[in-house]
Amino acid sequence: MVTESGDRESPQGMAVKRISDLVAEKSDGRITINVFYQGEIGGPQELFDQLVMGNIDLFLGWPQTSYDERLGVLQLPYLTLGWEEALEAYGKDGWVSDVIGPILSDVGLEYLGPFPEGFGGIATKDTYATNYEDARGIKLRSQPIFPLPQTIQAMGFQAVPIDWSEVYTSIQTGVVDGDSSNVIYWDYTYFNDLLDYFVHSKHNFSFYTFLMNQDSWNELDEEDRGIIADAVEVVANEQFENARAEDEKWIQKAQEDGMEYIVPSEEEMAAWVERVRESVWVEAEESLGEEVMSAVREHASEPQ
Repeated sequence: MVTESGDRESPQGMAVKRISDLVAEKSDGRITINVFYQGEIGGPQELFDQLVMGNIDLFLGWPQTSYDERLGVLQLPYLTLGWEEALEAYGKDGWVSDVIGPILSDVGLEYLGPFPEGFGGIATKDTYATNYEDARGIKLRSQPIFPLPQTIQAMGFQAVPIDWSEVYTSIQTGVVDGDSSNVIYWDYTYFNDLLDYFVHSKHNFSFYTFLMNQDSWNELDEEDRGIIADAVEVVANEQFENARAEDEKWIQKAQEDGMEYIVPSEEEMAAWVERVRESVWVEAEESLGEEVMSAVREHASEPQ
C-alpha cells in the first residue's frame, strides 16, 4: 500500500499505517500490508500507473486523469462551497462518490472510500491576491491534474504544473511564487520557511481516495474483502469526523508561526466562483462528458 503524499507522521501516512495494523489484527496476522510513504517508490503518476498495472495493491491519493479524463470531476473548482455540503457530497454514499465509482471501475480500480482534508487555497511569498486583477503576474505551482491548472489560470494567476517532489526547489529558486490547491497543512509543514501568505480561496475541496487494484480485489475471498473494506471504513470515518478540526488546527498553527492567513471578502469569493465556473466548467464539459456535468449542475452548491 502506498500514499502518494505524506511521510510517516502526516495524516496520510498515519492513515495507511493504521489500515495495515487493522488488517493484520482482524486477520490474526494472516494478511500483511507493506506500507510505502511519499516518494519512497515513485511520484504520483508513477504510483498510479503501478496501481492500475497491479504492481501496487492499495493506494491513497488523487486519481490521475491520464486513464480517464472524467476523473477530473474530483478537482472541478467550486463544486461545494461549505464544509457540510462538502462532507455530504464526498462521503462514501454521496453524489460525487456515485459519479466516480463506475469511472474508477472502468479503469480497473475498486473505490474503497474517501479521505477528506478540507478546502484548498493559495500560498505565496512576498505578495498575495484575493481577486482576478491582483492575481495577474503571480506564478503558482499547480498539481498537473486537469482541471487544476485551468482553475488557477481562470482565477488570474499563472499556473505552472509541477510534481510535489519539486515544489520546494521551485519556490526557493523563483520558478514559482507559491503553491496552490492544497490545504494549509501542506504549505505550512513543507514550505513555511519560504511562504508568507495563505489566501483561503476554497476553490477546491482536497479529497484523497482509497483505491485497490480490481484484480487484487477480485482475488480475495468475501471474508478478506470485508477485512480490508472495514479497515478503510474505520479510517475514513475517523477522518470525516476529524478533518475540519484538523484543518482549523493547522490554520491556527500557521498563523502562530508567522504565516498570514487571509479570507477573501464575500464579493471577491462570489466573483471568483462566477468567473471560474463560467470558464472551467464549460471547458470541462468536453472531457468530463454531458452525463458527469449534468450530475454536477444538479448537485453543486449554489452561491449565496
